[in-house]
Amino acid sequence: KKTFLVKVFFCLKFNAMGENIELFWRNFITDNTRYVNEKTPESFYFCDNEKDANDCAKLVVKNIKQATAPSLWSFEINNEKLPRKGDLNIITNWNKVPQAIILTTKIELIKFSEITAKFAQREGEGDKSLAYWKKVHKAYYEREMQGHKEEFSKDMIIVCQYFDTIYT
Repeated sequence: KKTFLVKVFFCLKFNAMGENIELFWRNFITDNTRYVNEKTPESFYFCDNEKDANDCAKLVVKNIKQATAPSLWSFEINNEKLPRKGDLNIITNWNKVPQAIILTTKIELIKFSEITAKFAQREGEGDKSLAYWKKVHKAYYEREMQGHKEEFSKDMIIVCQYFDTIYT
């Protein structure tokens, strides 16, 4: 009986999260009719842990975080398409509650070692310095690659995705 109740709760919670995203999108297109014919965009949260995901979502809402930097390796290993200029995404917190809609304005493929202080500032995390950016992103990429035959390299390609927050 407990298993059944847990499954029902999980299904209800999952459906409610999906409905929250759809409702968020419908509210957005009510105010932004030029997107009325667009499908609900992909939703995601930043980072690989609850604290950082929630902190990053708040930074997006405040227009402080205006870039992100996944590795090209992660797109390749997960067989995902790279983001493109003009893409819309719904940013959620760790619990998949929608927080903002972003519009990708620019994509650059850059070696880790060539990331600039200007990009680190635009990403808006921590003290916004390049040293902070390199420290936390190197650790993130190393965690991401655990269990695979790849290792972090300063020559690895980073997908620098610039975006504007267009709805909160």
